[in-house]
Amino acid sequence: MSFAGRHPSSYRDPSGFLFYHNSRLYRQVNRSFQKDFEQFISSGIYQHLIDKGLLIPHQQVDQNFTGTANWYTTLEPEVIPFISYPYEWCFAMLKDAALTTLEIAGEAIKFGMILKDASAYNVQWHNGRMKFIDTLSFEKWDEGKPWIAYRQFCEHFFAPLALMHFKKQPVSKWFLAYPEGIPVELASSLLPYKSKWHLHTYLHVHLHARVSQKKQTKETAKTFSTSKLKNLLRSLEEAVRSFSLDVQSGVWSDYYDEAFQRENYLEPKKQIINDLLENLEIKSAMDVGANEGEFSQLAASKNVRTISVDFDHYSINRLYKKINEGSIHNILPLVMDLSAPSPAIGLNNTERTSFLDRVNVDLVMALAVIHHLCIGKNIPFDDLVKMFANMGSYLLIEFVPRFDEKIEVMLQQKKDVYDWYTIDNFKSSFSKEYEILNFKTIGTTKRELFLMKRK
Repeated sequence: MSFAGRHPSSYRDPSGFLFYHNSRLYRQVNRSFQKDFEQFISSGIYQHLIDKGLLIPHQQVDQNFTGTANWYTTLEPEVIPFISYPYEWCFAMLKDAALTTLEIAGEAIKFGMILKDASAYNVQWHNGRMKFIDTLSFEKWDEGKPWIAYRQFCEHFFAPLALMHFKKQPVSKWFLAYPEGIPVELASSLLPYKSKWHLHTYLHVHLHARVSQKKQTKETAKTFSTSKLKNLLRSLEEAVRSFSLDVQSGVWSDYYDEAFQRENYLEPKKQIINDLLENLEIKSAMDVGANEGEFSQLAASKNVRTISVDFDHYSINRLYKKINEGSIHNILPLVMDLSAPSPAIGLNNTERTSFLDRVNVDLVMALAVIHHLCIGKNIPFDDLVKMFANMGSYLLIEFVPRFDEKIEVMLQQKKDVYDWYTIDNFKSSFSKEYEILNFKTIGTTKRELFLMKRK
């Protein structure tokens, strides 16, 4: 395959664009950005950010794969195994992405450059930390001009973090409605009155919203010194660091405490999964309904790159903190409801691809989750089969029988119309797409673990 055209998400920036050539991802730098790019390299800021682990590296390729007249050079960036989006992040991830962006902006000033873009989409979780991925977001710092990315930072980072801090509710999914960030005017109207007494929130949301509604002219625009810019970044950083979403409990907060109390369940389950993983040659996995990542960490400890998804924001938030504080970093935790996964959005619905189109792993782990999808969400077995089969080659799935106490509790709140939810129907449906390689009963629970391979 030759040049496949510009990447759908890369149409905004006249400095260059991403494209695929022979199935490899490249970034073209246009002639119009030549001087800024050369300063980005020669000033030392590029290598400085690489050394600090803040920016993904690239290799420069002196070939014009696209054949365009505006070509200056070609870059081949280090590959991010799985691209995620802000509407799939927990509070702590968005906060770290904000702090990474501010740190990079501060470092750029030292080298006579400015960060012209402060988009949350320019940051990705990679090799155990948030990293900036857009090498064309740096231009020469023209002292006297305000920070062009200030409003973007406030709407992509500051406003959603402030809302979560003051309202104590996750709002990351709002990025689906507001892909360009939450407007400061909207955030100002939704924040409680007490937020106006928080100096930084008053300045960067409430006052920002009021000033932005006034007509700006060249006469009224104020000059911006380096010291003013540093003070602005410092104010933003102090505020972001002060924000928190420390809610004591989510939907599944007590899951493992309760699971440990169940006789002969959690430890035998871990042993069975450990044994099965030992005999699988896999490099990637996705843990569906991961909660706080007990089994994600088990897979990751075997050098398996793991995506951990759960619809409970607070569980994923705690998992992310646990990853940051521990030694296992090859886990990507995401907030995701598989009954309504992230759709494709943006220009022509191709700018940001859907979650299901992005997932392609060796192993899907669906542990203690099938009853929530089938009985909690009314999803038939056949539809689950299609979803899981499109995600990966192997499937490790736990079947929870109809008489399990957890299902009995679920059915207290709804009419029992689930006579189809049987082990025989489960096997029949999944056998359409999978070969059952192995199955084990978990302790004395009557729950069964199935290892399957896609046909």
